Amino acid sequence: MEEIKRIAVLTSGGDAPGMNAAIRAVVRSGISHGLEVFGIVRGYDGLIGNEIKRMQSQEVSNILQTGGTILKTARSEEFMTLQGRKKAYDNLISKGINGLIVIGGDGSFAGASRFAGEHNFAVVGIPGTIDNDLYGTDYTIGYDTALNNVVDAVDKIRDTASSHNRIFFVEVMGREAGFIALRSGIATGAEAILIPEVEGQVKQMMKTMTNRGEIKKSSIIIVAEGEREASIWEMADMVRKELPGSDVRVSILGHIQRGGRPTAYDRVSASRMGVAAVDALLNKKNNVMVGLVNNKITLVPLSKTIKLHKEVNRDLLAIVDLLV
Repeated sequence: MEEIKRIAVLTSGGDAPGMNAAIRAVVRSGISHGLEVFGIVRGYDGLIGNEIKRMQSQEVSNILQTGGTILKTARSEEFMTLQGRKKAYDNLISKGINGLIVIGGDGSFAGASRFAGEHNFAVVGIPGTIDNDLYGTDYTIGYDTALNNVVDAVDKIRDTASSHNRIFFVEVMGREAGFIALRSGIATGAEAILIPEVEGQVKQMMKTMTNRGEIKKSSIIIVAEGEREASIWEMADMVRKELPGSDVRVSILGHIQRGGRPTAYDRVSASRMGVAAVDALLNKKNNVMVGLVNNKITLVPLSKTIKLHKEVNRDLLAIVDLLV
């Protein structure tokens, strides 16, 4: 494989706080190694549309502390096709770019892996998703910030719950993964935590709420949006029927979890991963994702991050059983 001289970086899928810190690290690390660095606007859609611009060090000044992504992001149906990926390849080659860094989640990595295989192109992934559901890394960029956003919101909801003796069902993000729900539930002292990875939780939650009905009128129940046993509205109705006269409310936090200034942990982790991604390209370690395992940088084949399932922390589940 030819020597890496020009690289490009894009953000794909859902935005995550800390993506800008990763972009900054890629740009400045690349320049320090004598590379020309390009930014691709609007993810794979922008790559197909040739929205590629040269990045200078000053362009990534004062972005470390900002949420979202300065390169914008979009989901691209065209990149899912052979023709779309060929357009993307031709655009990169026309600018002499022979290394690509993709910041995103599993869908973004699936596209990156196909692209790398079809065109023998050097690609490195950086895990950027608040869901924290990627195999091969303990933490993804944005997860810590999202957790803190949820904790802040739930703490405020609890003030109202306590003041009015209300039961609040709070839905948090995570698609089919319960990582945000599990940790935020422990951090906020939730009376119940429901995640898609564990079965039988609705029944247990109802038992808990019924037993506590006469003792504790206010409660917080954290529900992952991917919970399969019942919808959050159905659960609220169940409690209303079992505890007549109870004041039950539903709060869906939604995209507020994704926004805001990234935490120090996300800023540092994103910076470490950005530097490591450039190093991986220079060392010809391609078609891999940069991860953090036991606080150490690791490289995992993109194919593994797509195919293998990340398990929730069983020690945390045990803590929930003891404390909830």
